[in-house]
Amino acid sequence: MEHLSTADLEAGLGEVRDSPSDGGTVELIVRRPAVDGREILAEGTLDIDSGLVGDTWPVRPSSRTPDRSAHPDMQLTVMNSRAALLVARDPDRRMLAGDQLYVDLDLSPANLPPGTRLAVGSAVIEVTDQPHLGCAKFAARFGNDAWRFVNSRAGRALRLRGLNARVVAAGTVRPGDVIRKCPAAPLVTFREASEPGDAAVTGSARRSGPARRRRAPHSYSRGR
Repeated sequence: MEHLSTADLEAGLGEVRDSPSDGGTVELIVRRPAVDGREILAEGTLDIDSGLVGDTWPVRPSSRTPDRSAHPDMQLTVMNSRAALLVARDPDRRMLAGDQLYVDLDLSPANLPPGTRLAVGSAVIEVTDQPHLGCAKFAARFGNDAWRFVNSRAGRALRLRGLNARVVAAGTVRPGDVIRKCPAAPLVTFREASEPGDAAVTGSARRSGPARRRRAPHSYSRGR
C-alpha cells in the first residue's frame, strides 16, 4: 500500500483533533504473542503485574531500565484510533503500529498529563511519563513521512504515536467500552487542635494511591 505524504497526513489532523477529551471509546485491543505477532481480542484482561495478559511485555527487554528488564511504566501503549487510521489508511493495518489499546480519545499531554488515571472497562490504567515515539519499524510499516510526522513537535503535542501507561487496578476491557478520566484524589484537610488532647495537625494533603515505581533513565529505542 502506498504511504501518505506529509501534506496528506497534515490534512487529516483536524479529524484527530476532534477526538473527545473524555468519555471516549475503546476501538481495538491487540495482543502481541510474539515479536511482530498480532492477535485482535474480543476481550482483554489487564493485570497489575503482567499488563495485558498474554502479551509479551513481561519478557521484552527495555533500554530504559538498568538491567534491560521490562519497564514497569511501559506495560501498555495506547494510541489514538483516528491517528492510527490516518497513518495506516486501512483499518486492518492499524494493529501493525504495535500498541495494545486503540482508543477514540484525545491523548495529548495537555489533556492527559502523566499521573492521569483512566477507567477502561472494569480496569484502571495510569498515564506515565515515559515517551512513546515512532521507531524504524513504524517507518517501515507506514512510511518515513509518517515516522517524521508522529515524532514532530506537532505530533508530540498531540501524542500521535500514543502514550505509555501502567495498570493500577486489574479488570477486563472490550471494544466499545468507554474510556474515561478518573476523578482526582480528594483533598484532605486536617483541622487545628482546638481542645486539650486533640491531635495538633495543620495543613493539607492528598490521599495517596499505590506507591509509584522508580523511574528509569530515558532513551528512545524500543521494538514493537
